[in-house]
Amino acid sequence: MELQKTRTLQDKIILFLKGLAMGAANKVPGVSGGIVAFVTGFYEELIYSFNKINYKSLKLVLNGRFKSFFTYTNAHFLVIIFSGSLFSYFTVSLFLDFLLKNYELYVWSLFFGLIIGSVYYIAKNFKDYSVKCNYYIFIGIALGIAISLLPPAKENDNLAFVFLCGIIGVSGMTLPGLSGSFILILLGNYVLLLVDSVNVLAKTISEIFTGNFEFINNPERIKYLKIIGAFSTGSAFGLVITSHILNFVLKRWHNIVTAIILGFITGSLGNVWPWKSKIYKMHNDSFVLDSSGNKILSNYQRYFPDFTATETYIAIVFILIGISVLVWIERKGNKIK
Repeated sequence: MELQKTRTLQDKIILFLKGLAMGAANKVPGVSGGIVAFVTGFYEELIYSFNKINYKSLKLVLNGRFKSFFTYTNAHFLVIIFSGSLFSYFTVSLFLDFLLKNYELYVWSLFFGLIIGSVYYIAKNFKDYSVKCNYYIFIGIALGIAISLLPPAKENDNLAFVFLCGIIGVSGMTLPGLSGSFILILLGNYVLLLVDSVNVLAKTISEIFTGNFEFINNPERIKYLKIIGAFSTGSAFGLVITSHILNFVLKRWHNIVTAIILGFITGSLGNVWPWKSKIYKMHNDSFVLDSSGNKILSNYQRYFPDFTATETYIAIVFILIGISVLVWIERKGNKIK
């Protein structure tokens, strides 16, 4: 695959927006940022770019050949994508949190439609529906359903486990259909890693910019900073490792991998089923709270919609909007890739 591309300003803006969408998707339990990468046309370039972070690129850095490193790793592409994702995390994802809190049914309905559209997109462009590939599609569906039904674990702030959470949690960026944030819920560390620790990091950065370094003497603050550091290190390590594995399998078994992804995304639809109620963690008949005083989400209980309620039909409209967006992307894809 040829990584070096000449991109116009418009291409860069579109790529930034794709990173923005991927970052927002990664934050939402049940939604995979990898789906965004897959259907908007930069998934394989993302995997191959990560794959260039290897022994050769390390030698380039150690020898001071930074320009060669930048070119070899396709860093220009990665910088744009991750700038969008990072910006999203502190802007779009916050707005998304607001919408989930106030219009949860409609947000999940939109996501549900988007993922149905993703299945349509991948299925339409997948050409090998042989018995062998259909078998792997079924395996992918079974895996997606199984993961959505797993019970969550208890919160664990051990740094070695947090590092492992980083490796596993980042999977949503490299594996379409596998929601990294949902996996963190199953591991019991979603609130610890994506809410509490991030809030502490944001507060600390804000204090540093104002010249306030009192947090150094705060053991609780240092604890959370160590946690976010271990999680970030694990995520970076996971990105490189999984990309090398995916690059290997994509080269040799491209159709099989695509078949599994197609099945996995289909099976994971249960994760974003709009009609569901929250189940919170309990201890001695009381809700378990995070550091901000919010109840900690444990899992979801799904139910069938009430067709006598007006909101059900509004939700269906959002599902159709989500499907339409992906159909539009599929038809316009050649112009924006």
